[in-house]
Amino acid sequence: MIKVIMGLKGSGKTKKLIDSINETLASAQGDVVCIEYGKKLTYDVNYRVRLVDSKEYGINNLDMLKGFLSGLHAGNFDITNIYIDNLYKTIGADRALGESFILWCAQFAEVNNLNITMTVSDDPAEASEDVKKYL
Repeated sequence: MIKVIMGLKGSGKTKKLIDSINETLASAQGDVVCIEYGKKLTYDVNYRVRLVDSKEYGINNLDMLKGFLSGLHAGNFDITNIYIDNLYKTIGADRALGESFILWCAQFAEVNNLNITMTVSDDPAEASEDVKKYL
């Protein structure tokens, strides 16, 4: 399953993501991973969540993030939930590439029985119909 938390800057996306992470952790049957852009969530999420700073791993484009997610899953089949904060900053892309990544994530999550939630700084009204079903 995939969920996209989309809104303009300052609309509370990260707060919703943090709440979702902490709620999921209470009932998660596996490991929870959060990929963040910069170290901002350290004190906001439970210590049991594996926080990954995308900058530390040099993730700066779409293919690198896809490979990173694939590697995470290949290395740990116990991961059930993946969270990504600030998608556009992480991959250094715009709406078109971001939407293609969201659709890739939907397939990846379904095939690998994962839950992926991400925040996207964009106007929800401008999202394509394919992406709107994940909002």
